[in-house]
Order: sequence, then C-alpha cells, then structure tokens
Amino acid sequence: MNFDFYMPVRILSGEGCLRQGGGQLRTLGRRCLVVTGAHAAKDCGALDDALTALEEAGIEATVFPGIGANPLLTQCQAAAFAAESCRAEFLLGVGGGSVMDATKAAAWLASNNITDGMKLFTGLRHPALPFALVGTTAGTGSEVSATAVITLDRENRKKSVNDPQCYARIAFCDPRYTHTMSRNTTISTALDALSHAVEGWFTPACGEVITACGEKALPLIVRGLSWLAENPGLPAPDMREQLYAGSLWAGLVLNACGTAFPHPLGYILTEDFAVPHGMACAVFLPAFTRRAEQYAPERAAALFALCGGREAYYALLDRLIQAEHVRMTAEQVEGYALRWPGLKNFARTPGGFTAEEAAALYRELFVKG
Repeated sequence: MNFDFYMPVRILSGEGCLRQGGGQLRTLGRRCLVVTGAHAAKDCGALDDALTALEEAGIEATVFPGIGANPLLTQCQAAAFAAESCRAEFLLGVGGGSVMDATKAAAWLASNNITDGMKLFTGLRHPALPFALVGTTAGTGSEVSATAVITLDRENRKKSVNDPQCYARIAFCDPRYTHTMSRNTTISTALDALSHAVEGWFTPACGEVITACGEKALPLIVRGLSWLAENPGLPAPDMREQLYAGSLWAGLVLNACGTAFPHPLGYILTEDFAVPHGMACAVFLPAFTRRAEQYAPERAAALFALCGGREAYYALLDRLIQAEHVRMTAEQVEGYALRWPGLKNFARTPGGFTAEEAAALYRELFVKG
C-alpha cells in the first residue's frame, strides 16, 4: 500500500475537551487574540469556555467579535490589525467555518504586517502566527484542513487559499457546541460535509487512506441527514455527535482531495442569491453523482452502498435541497461562465468538466421560460 498522508493538526475531541485540554494553549504563547462572531459562539457556551481555559492557563486574551458569515477579506484584515495591536502571540478562532477560515487568514496576515490583503492569495513571506480552533458547527471540516475561503469585498466573490500555513496547531472538537444550531443551519452544514465527502470520493487523490476516511464520514452524515429529512425537529445529542464526527472525517477527505465542480458552482448561489454554502454546493450533487456513475461506476456503486443505496441517496438529496428561488437569465449565465475556464475543481471531476458544460447545467437548473 503506497500513500502520502500529512495531517499536522493536534485534535482534542469530546465533551469538555477545551476546558480539559486548554493548558495545551500555553505552547502557543502568552497573549492571544480570540477571533469570533457576533453571538453564536457565546450562545453555545464555546466562547465562555475558551476565555475560562485561557484564564486558567495564565494567557492574556483580547476578543475580536467582528467576523460574519462568508467572511470578508476586510474583516480578516481587521482581525490581523487587532492581533498586532494587542501584540498577540497566537490566535484562537471560536466559531463555525466562517470564523475558522477568517482566523487562518488573519493569523497569516498579522505576521506579515500586510495592508494589501490580496497578497494572502499569492503567498506571504513570513509564516503565520500560530493559531488554534474551536469548532461550533458540523460541516466545514475547517478544523483539519489547510484551506480558507474568503469573500472579496469589492467583487463579492469567494476566493480560496490553500497552504500549509492554514493548518491549526490545535483543534478542539466538542460536539456540545453544535447543539444550539438551528434546523436550517444543521441541514446546510451537514450538506456541506456530504459535499466534501462525495466530491473528494471521486478525485484521483482519493487513495486507500482517504477512502477509509470517506467510509467513516458518509454513513454518519447520511444517517443524520436522513433523520432531518424524516423529522421536523432538531437532532438529539447523540445524532449531533455523529454529524460532527462525520464532518471531521469529511474534512480529512476535503483536505487531501479538494473539491470538484459543485463547490465553485455553488459559490455563485451564495454570493448572488443568498443560498447557504452547504445547500448551494448540494444543489449540484445530483448532477455530479450522475456524471460519476458514467465515468467511475465502481466508485459510484461503493458510494451508494455507504449511503443506503442509489435510490435512497438521490431521494435524500431531493427532499433536502431547497433553491427554488434561484432564477437567472441566459445573459447572467454567460457572465458567470467567464469565471470557470481552467478551474482545478473541473479537472478533478470524473471525466473532466468544462465551462460550457457548467453553463449548460446552470441553464437547465435556473433559466426558466
């Protein structure tokens, strides 16, 4: 068995792991900038636990609560300036995927004293400040990936940076912090995790080790999504734990394999039509999986076996995907198509994928009348 697997993140998982393992943060420094959002981390208890852990470890903490959904590059820059102002030796991101991605960007910008945030995407001279992450949603897998997705303010476009500097030193993974997620957020983040696992499953980089990660991820995520499709309420704690575990396993798939065409096509639905990221990616999973059946039938059969069967897989997506409000003109589609030539995500798609095929799919799904 030949493989190359790299994962430098120390993962502390389980109930109370942040308070119990908070002493590990002393290895990162004595002054910390805590990066978070407006209220979600506070509401679920993660922020209070983080501040208590830092205090007990004798670490001076400053809180930066300025990160929103789909984090803006200017928000990341503001967090970097805050880190410089308080002379932070490390950052601690407490929140969902948006906060975690912003923390990665801010840590790298802060160590380089950069006023031009766009240099984040072309490589920076100095290594990022150390940072740790506390996840509060079950979907992005950002805790274990070297990727950050940031929204460019002027263009209102998502842009990703993938670099070893975006690995956390420590990830605290306590599923209790996901218990306060709304039903809609629970569904969308779980669909994001499913997209990571399914898209990565069919990439050339998905060898034996990462296939094993996918085999762990898919049943856990599908079990949780099936419950949500069949029940109107919120999952019980044990189901929340399964969804979080599934998102971490799927995050390992994402980190090793990247994504295929559902992700870049989904970005536009989030940017221009306010479709939550995970839901936006899942809109394209049926078309992606049908293509995979054509070009990688054995892998597709294995995927369906992990997801309860082919019919159950497509039926689950049909019940959960909600993007009926998305309508486009043919002219809009032509404009969007200018963004797609040469995307690596298309090259990772079974059989390859072209900008012309992407435009045809957009027209099929969103151009009516």
